[in-house]
Amino acid sequence: MKLSDLTKKTLEEIAGTNSKALDKFLAMGLPSKKSEAYRYFNVENLLDNEYETLEYVPKSIEVGEQIEIVDGVVTTAPQGMRIYYEACEQIDSDHFDPLYYLGHALYPQTIKIEVDGDAELKLLHRFTKSNTLINYRIVLFNQANRHSTIYETFDAEGIENSLVMYGYDMHIAQDSSFRLFKVQTMQEQNYSMIASHKINVAKQATTMYKSFDLGGDQALQLIKIDLGERAHIDAQHLLYLNAQSKRGTVSQIIHKGEHSTSNQEAKNILDGDARGIFDALIKVEKTAKHTKAYQNSKAILLHEKAYMIAKPQLEIYIDELEAAHGSTTGQLDPQQLFYLQSRGISAVEARKMLVIAFANAMMETIRDSRHQELIRAEFDKVFYANAKELL
Repeated sequence: MKLSDLTKKTLEEIAGTNSKALDKFLAMGLPSKKSEAYRYFNVENLLDNEYETLEYVPKSIEVGEQIEIVDGVVTTAPQGMRIYYEACEQIDSDHFDPLYYLGHALYPQTIKIEVDGDAELKLLHRFTKSNTLINYRIVLFNQANRHSTIYETFDAEGIENSLVMYGYDMHIAQDSSFRLFKVQTMQEQNYSMIASHKINVAKQATTMYKSFDLGGDQALQLIKIDLGERAHIDAQHLLYLNAQSKRGTVSQIIHKGEHSTSNQEAKNILDGDARGIFDALIKVEKTAKHTKAYQNSKAILLHEKAYMIAKPQLEIYIDELEAAHGSTTGQLDPQQLFYLQSRGISAVEARKMLVIAFANAMMETIRDSRHQELIRAEFDKVFYANAKELL
């Protein structure tokens, strides 16, 4: 199947019962280089590829230490977890990404995860199919007045030319806190990913979304976040890219309730021919008086061919608020490099020390030392794989 060849007839044949998502997708059409959300990503190349499709047959979920989803099917989960398949009835009617709706149309039976109580969970996505469209959606609910965390990782070995389209519809309950930490290394993994998310943050709820995207290949996360009264989002994105990768974040944070707050920060380290993307909008609606919104992007270019697209934006419809945004792009300080090397530190290690210092503040927000070590190990793996290029 070629996604670029989809017609209304073929979609109706494969889209199951989710007519709302199908209608929204048909109204928006497939994205192209002219689409605002995909103008920096070359999505047309991915849509023109020929892919095999999967039949998503639910399996008996075995008890394990973590939630594991293999090619869109849940295989393991901790004891007592409530995970099942059902149609998603709360689809965002105003998402900016047409592939959000296509994902729902192609996968009407979503994976529903209900997080009970105060929980700390691990979620592993595993991909095993080559030349395949791997498409699935996750609907996640937590409980009011509870505090939960998910550590999300990805694994794919020995596959090629596949496209993964997945995403969350998260519903963060009133007076709760929810944290999602995503770590994804794609170093010559030979698959591409488009991850389209929607996050609803209810009254007085707090959400933390932190993504650590490392290595190469092509991937884009598209996130729409709606904030209710006194709701808060802390969104941080770390990119460390090399080779000819194109990866990044396109987001919209919509302040709808009064006294809602948001803080969004991107740190980008680019080497080789890498292209980093941070195309982010914070919108403050008329109903969101006394909002506080902050947004910032910082980038370090380690190679003359590296390219950073930073587009922080504010769209404001009220006067009673605090808001700021900014963007900086530069290189490592040659005087600092010279100082470190004059103390007997190699050029590669000197660069690593400065790069780590730049990224460290974001890494240290991970409270669990085991996951801090995981991120640092993945960072080291990507860094030293590319060390010769740094000399």
